[in-house]
Amino acid sequence: MSAAGLGQNAALFIFDESTNTLLTRNAGLGMDLRKHLDEGRVTIKQVDPAELSPGEFAHAIRRAVEQQRASVVVIDSLNGYLNAMPEERFLTIQLHELLTYLGQAGVATILIGAHQGLIGGPMVAPVAASYLADAVILLRYFEAKGEVRQAISVVKKRGGAHERTIREFRLGGGRISVGPSLRDFRGVLTGVPIMEGPSTAPKEGNAP
Repeated sequence: MSAAGLGQNAALFIFDESTNTLLTRNAGLGMDLRKHLDEGRVTIKQVDPAELSPGEFAHAIRRAVEQQRASVVVIDSLNGYLNAMPEERFLTIQLHELLTYLGQAGVATILIGAHQGLIGGPMVAPVAASYLADAVILLRYFEAKGEVRQAISVVKKRGGAHERTIREFRLGGGRISVGPSLRDFRGVLTGVPIMEGPSTAPKEGNAP
């Protein structure tokens, strides 16, 4: 949305949901992707890993960059991409080559990977690809006061400092909300935190 608003082009490659579902969810958060689709600023390709080989997928991304002049590429998600690869080690090699090409082309690439696991249990990444990223943002479900909530944190950023706090994260009411840091909780990233002081977690609907 930001790239399109600046007159640049963006390409989304989605494995896990339909284009209509993506557009509907974005509209619910106040983001009108349809307008940018009609203007040609944003392109969305729904990928079926059973029908598209890794080589064909890489070629589709190159075409988006070289022919459609995309400056932002989104791959949602690595889990779907993994299903197209016979072994994880091949996926890592493919990703390294792809990200090297995109980096040299000056393209900002956003990779989404859904962790596997439940609240309070170990979370397993679909593939060990974090070392390939310049920045890693972690979203995590956690339990607090009888509610399932979401936390957001930056766990890695190359080339500079980043915020170290863990904050509550909400989607709803037509917006994305990031609340105050969860300083009175310990173990938020485990999914079952322990409260160590007066709760500062925002009440429903009061996140800034």
